[in-house]
Amino acid sequence: MNRRTALRVAGGGTVGLFAAGAVAGCAEDPITEPDVLVAQEFSARTDAAAATAAIALDPQRTDALSTVAAERTAHAQALRTEIDRAIGVYGDGSTPAVRTPAPSTTPAPGTPPDIATLRDQLLASQRAATELAVTQSGYRAGLLASISASCAVQVGVLLV
Repeated sequence: MNRRTALRVAGGGTVGLFAAGAVAGCAEDPITEPDVLVAQEFSARTDAAAATAAIALDPQRTDALSTVAAERTAHAQALRTEIDRAIGVYGDGSTPAVRTPAPSTTPAPGTPPDIATLRDQLLASQRAATELAVTQSGYRAGLLASISASCAVQVGVLLV
């Protein structure tokens, strides 16, 4: 093998490595991490269940607690819609293996929470949504900011 042939083989090998790297970079990565919104969805479902359960301890606040439960359920549904959108759909109409399954049941509190406990739970949900909103962009940031604002209103207006 002469020097010219050796350089051609080495050059061809280098081009082949770059091409293999480019093809690998274009391949769709398997979905391995859960969506960051899943915890927010679970929190919303938990808050809704807690608000519904709290009606048993404080029936005179049924309207306010029902509103909290309905709004937090709507938050959970909006978050699930965004999670499903992010997962996407393949060209043949099928969806990828579900990496962030929707909760099969609504979390139920062991004992009905009192209003102070529910307020604390909603404040924690508000803070978590705010903290996550600043790490997101576009629609997701707006959705989380809206959820945070709603939780603040629920605590500051509905559950006073």
